[in-house]
Amino acid sequence: MSTSTPEAVKKLLENMQTDLRSLSMECKKKFPPVKEAAESGIVKIKTIAARNTDILASLKENSSEVVQPFLMGCGTKEPKITQLCLAAVQRLMTHEVVSEAAAGNIINMLWQLMENGLEELKLLQTVLVLLTTNTVVHDEILSKAIVLCFRLHFTKDNITNNTAAATVRQVVTVVFERMVAEDECFKGIVEQPTPVQGNTNRRSVSTLRPSAKDAYMLFQDLCQLVNADAPYWLVGMTEMTRTFGLELLESVLNDFPGVFLQHQEFSFLLKERVCPLVIKLFSPNIKFRQGSSSAASPAPVEKPYFPICMRLLRVVSVLIKHFYSLLVTECEIFLSLLVKFLDGEKPQWLRAVAVESVHRLCVQPHLLRSFCQSYDMKQHSTKVFRDIVNALGSFIQSLFIVPNTGNPAATNAPAGGSGSGAQAAAQGGPGAGGQGGSLITQAAFEYRGTWIPLMTVSVQGSAKATYLEMLDKVEPPSIPEGYAMSVAFSALLDLVRGITSMIERELAKEEEEVAVRREANPDQNAQAEPEAHLVWEEMVSACWCGLLAALSLLLDASTDETATESILKAELTMASLCGRLGLVTPRDAFITAICKASLPPHYALTVLSSNATNLNNKAYSIQGQTVQIISPSSESHQQVVAVGQPLTVQPQGTVVLTAKNIQCMRTLLNLAHCHGAVLGTSWQLVLATLQHLVWILGLKPGVGGALKPGRAVEGPSTVLTTAVMTDLPFISNILSRLFESSQYLDDVSLHHLINALCSLSLEAMEMAYGTNKEPSLFAVAKLLETGLVNMDRIEILWRPLVGHLLEKVCQHPNARMREWGAEAVTALIKAGLAYKHNPPLAQNQRLQLLLLNPLKELSNVLHADIRQKQLESVLQILQSQGDSLGPGWPLVLGVIGAIRNDQGESLIRTAFQCLQLVVTDFLPTMPCMCLQIVVDVAGSFGLQNQELNISLTSIGLLWNISDYFFQRGEAITQDLEREEAALQKQAREKGEPLNRPFHPAPPFDCLWLCLYAKLGQLCVDPRPAVRKSAGQTMFSTIAAHGTLLQQSTWHIVVWKVLFHLLDCVRKSSTTADKEKIESGGGNILIHHSRDTAEKQWAETWVLTLAGVARIFNTRRYLLQQLGDFFKAWEVLLDHIQSAALSKNNEVSLAALKSFQEILQIGTPVKDSAMPTEALALAVMGVPPVLIDPLSASGPGRHLLRSDSMLERLTRYNGAELQAPPQGEESALEDAALWWSAWNTWYRTGTDSTRPPSGGTGTDRPFFVPSQPFLTALVQIVPALYQHIETGFSMEDLRKLGVILHGAVSIPISSDASPFILPSYTEAVLTSLQEAVLTALDVLQKAICVGPESLQVMYPAIFEQLLLFVEFSCKPPQYGKLETKHVANAKYNQAEWVALNYVPFAERSLEVVVDQYHKTACHKAVINEKVLQNIIKTLRMPLGLKYACPSESTWKLAVSSLLKVLSIGLPVARQHASSGMFETMWPELANAFEDFLFTKSTPPDNVSIQEFQKNEAIDVEVVQLISTEILPFANFIPKDFVGQIMTMLNKGSIHSQSSSFTEAEIDVRMREEFSKVCFETLLQFSFSNKVSTPQEGYISRMALSVLLKRSQDVLRRYVDDERLSGRCPLPRQQVTEIIFVLKAISTLMDSLKKTQPENVDGTTWAQVIALYPTLVECITCSSSEVSSALKEALGPFKDFMQPPVSRVQNGES
Repeated sequence: MSTSTPEAVKKLLENMQTDLRSLSMECKKKFPPVKEAAESGIVKIKTIAARNTDILASLKENSSEVVQPFLMGCGTKEPKITQLCLAAVQRLMTHEVVSEAAAGNIINMLWQLMENGLEELKLLQTVLVLLTTNTVVHDEILSKAIVLCFRLHFTKDNITNNTAAATVRQVVTVVFERMVAEDECFKGIVEQPTPVQGNTNRRSVSTLRPSAKDAYMLFQDLCQLVNADAPYWLVGMTEMTRTFGLELLESVLNDFPGVFLQHQEFSFLLKERVCPLVIKLFSPNIKFRQGSSSAASPAPVEKPYFPICMRLLRVVSVLIKHFYSLLVTECEIFLSLLVKFLDGEKPQWLRAVAVESVHRLCVQPHLLRSFCQSYDMKQHSTKVFRDIVNALGSFIQSLFIVPNTGNPAATNAPAGGSGSGAQAAAQGGPGAGGQGGSLITQAAFEYRGTWIPLMTVSVQGSAKATYLEMLDKVEPPSIPEGYAMSVAFSALLDLVRGITSMIERELAKEEEEVAVRREANPDQNAQAEPEAHLVWEEMVSACWCGLLAALSLLLDASTDETATESILKAELTMASLCGRLGLVTPRDAFITAICKASLPPHYALTVLSSNATNLNNKAYSIQGQTVQIISPSSESHQQVVAVGQPLTVQPQGTVVLTAKNIQCMRTLLNLAHCHGAVLGTSWQLVLATLQHLVWILGLKPGVGGALKPGRAVEGPSTVLTTAVMTDLPFISNILSRLFESSQYLDDVSLHHLINALCSLSLEAMEMAYGTNKEPSLFAVAKLLETGLVNMDRIEILWRPLVGHLLEKVCQHPNARMREWGAEAVTALIKAGLAYKHNPPLAQNQRLQLLLLNPLKELSNVLHADIRQKQLESVLQILQSQGDSLGPGWPLVLGVIGAIRNDQGESLIRTAFQCLQLVVTDFLPTMPCMCLQIVVDVAGSFGLQNQELNISLTSIGLLWNISDYFFQRGEAITQDLEREEAALQKQAREKGEPLNRPFHPAPPFDCLWLCLYAKLGQLCVDPRPAVRKSAGQTMFSTIAAHGTLLQQSTWHIVVWKVLFHLLDCVRKSSTTADKEKIESGGGNILIHHSRDTAEKQWAETWVLTLAGVARIFNTRRYLLQQLGDFFKAWEVLLDHIQSAALSKNNEVSLAALKSFQEILQIGTPVKDSAMPTEALALAVMGVPPVLIDPLSASGPGRHLLRSDSMLERLTRYNGAELQAPPQGEESALEDAALWWSAWNTWYRTGTDSTRPPSGGTGTDRPFFVPSQPFLTALVQIVPALYQHIETGFSMEDLRKLGVILHGAVSIPISSDASPFILPSYTEAVLTSLQEAVLTALDVLQKAICVGPESLQVMYPAIFEQLLLFVEFSCKPPQYGKLETKHVANAKYNQAEWVALNYVPFAERSLEVVVDQYHKTACHKAVINEKVLQNIIKTLRMPLGLKYACPSESTWKLAVSSLLKVLSIGLPVARQHASSGMFETMWPELANAFEDFLFTKSTPPDNVSIQEFQKNEAIDVEVVQLISTEILPFANFIPKDFVGQIMTMLNKGSIHSQSSSFTEAEIDVRMREEFSKVCFETLLQFSFSNKVSTPQEGYISRMALSVLLKRSQDVLRRYVDDERLSGRCPLPRQQVTEIIFVLKAISTLMDSLKKTQPENVDGTTWAQVIALYPTLVECITCSSSEVSSALKEALGPFKDFMQPPVSRVQNGES
């Protein structure tokens, strides 16, 4: 009921009157003044009541007077009166009718009562009522009232004390509440605050309003009092306790923070008074170290005092909580102190209260954020926030490491004390038995033998302190074991919860705002303000290390599932928060911690340990105390739930999983599932751990990549408890869901997931190297699973996913790993192709190619099993999607064609099946541009060397493909041209040239060219069978379908295909190996003609050259129109030449055959009988087989289709059907071609017949051309000559001669000789020699009928023939090659056998004679001294005579000489005057001389008859001299006649060889010959035809010489005979004498026949002078001499006449 209603006023008046009456009654006797005052008071009241309408106001005005009686009553010090008065005063106060003055009086009165120690409780009550009911008390009065309460607080009476304490508290509160109320009143009024002075003048309160001033003074004095200084305002204070002062300070600060924040004066007090005070009071706690003795320090250290310390901490908590913003620096100090109090060296109670204080901070995330902003984020500031967290961490750690010494009252420790925690745990878990002996498992932490129970200390999120509230305790309380740990644990959890929830709320809000802003203006890229982010990041960065250290340790030590769960949740939320803020290192660290906890202790997992070394094996130092992140210890007594094998390189026995591991694993799964989007790179950690757990639990991948429980392949089997067995399906399910949920991740996170799986897979692969152990397929399986669920956005993850599988997994040496890799790739490709994409694949070519590309990439893998898998997939794709592959064809074909020789046969076979399927079924469905690829692929199967049959079959496929081209030519051409146009347009747009093989040619022709080029490659394959097959196919296709090509394309065929092929073959053949090949694989025997690579290549060369030559032959007209036919012709000739000069007889011979073929090119004969179309085709070289089915009319169709083959061919190549133009040009061109051929022939001939230079050392084997080759070479000449005769010059003839000579000179190898040489007895020419002579004959005939100008060549032909004639005696030398004569060569000894050149030489000689016969009178023949040359040549066989290799030679030579002379001498005489024959005569003389007086002796075995025949030949020669030469002496040079005479002279007395037997001697002496000589000599000597005396003189001289010589011989004989006595004379001498005697008898006969006037007188004298000498010889003993002497002496009788009488002077 309000105090101002009329009823209340009336009541008040009545009560007052009653009180006054009672007072006057009480004081009637003892205190009369009081009584009077009371009575006058009654009158006063009544008067006021009567006069005033506002009674209360006037009461207040007069309150001093009204109150006066009561004050006097109190002054009596009578308890009863005092009580009554105080009650009355209180009633006045309640009605607020006390003025300021009255109040002052009341307080003074109360003070007196207090000093007298009266009615203390009532006093307190009165003060309280006075101050609470109104605001009239200020300044000194107020301070007096407050001091009064303080004084009462310190009385001896407990009740009074406590009441006073409460009253003080309330009064202090009232003072501040008044100030707050006052501020409210003045809130609207803005006043200019005066700036606060920075000095310490405590009176500078003039700016404050009254209530504020009171509050200020009060607070200031409280500080003074706590600091043990004198108060300024609270005058009269006698004593004060610090504890009480601190409590009051705390309550003011806590209840009225606004006051300090709004008024600078109060802020100033805080800064200048409170903080220094707190710091000062803290000092004993800071310096104190538990256990350090005071002796160590000189001054005794004040011990920490629990009540003060605890209250200080409470003050600090309040200061930090409310005034943090004002006291930044001071708070930094306080917080640092707090951190220090957690030190292990501080007393337990101090640490406990400190940890409680820290907990209080931990539940205020916003405050923590401010710390972070103010300290941690400033440059040179203490990292306070970090230190707090780290201190908590190291505090927890120290609890485990330091035993709880100095705390005997550890109530909750198990039996055996804290030291034996491990023991107790082992005996039955922590916690001693409870009621009834039942075992209660208490939540606790246990680590390395230290066991710490866990208590429930406060509700989550509130920091309810226990020890900070113990305000009544003076002695430090004992702290139960585990309390500090439990508080620290709660603090940690609250810290994490607070920070994370705060930041996440703000993040969510920010994201919302950004989204709203984006919607408002979408074009602007709305960004969040970076400020907030920086703070969040800094907070996390500052706290994560400490948190992680503490949490990991607690997690390891935790034995309670709930605690474990809380820790894991904290780690999980931190990891997720770090992820959201993009702080990679801390995120990874928290995840690592969870991962480590999931795995068995000390489990070697590189990804974690490497991460750990990077992150948290740093020791964090906190004020000199090291916080080491502790690795899990294996001593945690956890329930074992699974035993399995570790996933390591070396099997290391088994590892165990505990329930806690499984719990952690679930957390990990939860993390991955719910926070996958922020995991980023830590996916790797998570997945690596899961992989190991999955491995230990024995889960294996099944179809599609899902993991199912399965048995390990080898090693000890996995052992699982039922608890885990029931969990396994759940775990495997979550695992699958985890990867299925990847479809909800954003693209970046998905990429992180894939990358992690890839690196995990790399690790598994690393581990699987070099072992045949079952590898971990977790990563591969999950990659597959992820790919399959994200098929709708497959493009973004395809490359990394498939790239990894291809490059790494599929190439792995471990078969199982590879198999899974291939399985994954092919499954993904097939799924991708089958998936209903939007838009469908047919319209999204890029995607289709992307999906098919890995199929191609698999080709780079060397392992057969992978390629097998790949090819099987191709086969499946072809069968299921073959028709819709479209643009994917090139890829698929690429895969089929990616075969290599190091792959096994089976692979190549599989691939080939695919190709056959394509060629048989899919050629029409694929784009035409792919046909070229089909050709390439078929070609590559031809080139593989694993399976010969496949190579040969693929050449067959190429033939089939060419048929397909031929039949569908029209359609293919159109398609290709359309495509070409599109491509060209693209190329133009890009500004690049069109890049396509054989570009300028039309696209369809290019297809053919590719086919030919492929066959061309096969033609140079290393295997002879393939080369042969390919060569035949190629030349057949060119022959069959070549007509489809355009003319310009033929140019490419010739140059790029045919000549290129020839080049390659030539190169390979020349470099081929000459080693013998033992057998051709298996036991196939190889014929000796093919038993080296060189010989096999030779066959290819032959085939190729022949094929090309045939094309040149059959397509001559077409090729001639190409413009550079001449150049092509030259190149072809060059190839022929190099083949002809190759060191292989087969090749060289075939080359000449080809040469002959292209030289016999004739005009095709038109056969009018053929139907025109067939005729045309025949002309074009299309075989009739192909003409037939295409053009013949079948029963069901018209005779000819509209695009009949003929039309098509004429369209492609109209030119071929026209005959070549006949004109000057073509004739000229032809001549050029023929001359080019001649030059080639000449070069070939020169090179092949040039003898080898250098010695015949074995070091350099040389090549000698074979006879068939040379024969073929020479046989070309006649045909060639017909075409070049018009320009054939002397020089050409000379060249020809050199080659013919060379060819004939070449020997034969001994092993070939039996086949080429006739047996020695037959005089037969070899075919080569025949050919040479034929060639010369052709020339000679041509000259004969040719114009005059040609006839100058006669002498050259003679010269050539004469050279051959010389071979009869002097076989030609081939270089320095040693040849053996065939007769005395055993075939196996001599390497080279010279031919028997005699028949050849003789045939040549016959030709010479024959020719000379015809041409003796030719001017050229005369001018070039042919006769002289003939004689000169014949001189050799004539001179050798018996020494000739063959007897027939010299005989033929003589007869030829005689024939030639019979023709030539008349011609010579005829031209005697011209001097043409000057030089011939001496040559002839020498020839006669050499022949008649040969140095060679006849062989021993010559029979008498033979000898006589030979003599007859000599006689014939002498007769020729006597008939043909001597009669014409006047036309003949004198020297020559002289020579003849001397020769005859010599012949007439020829001395004989000594080799004859006695019996034969008369025959052997060639008497007949001597006789003829002598006769001729004499006949010539005494002939009367002497034209000049000169000649006669010559003959006389000759005769006298002869006679004189005879005289000498006879004399010497007589002397020797006489001297020798009985001994016979030497044989020669006897022979000589006999000869001389015979000569004398011949001379006598001649003299008898001659006219006497022809004989000179001196001659007679000489003859007669012989007589006595002859007579002297009669005494000789030899019968032979005697008989000869007889014959010599006989003729003298004819000259014996009686002497004629001398007539002197006319007289007788």
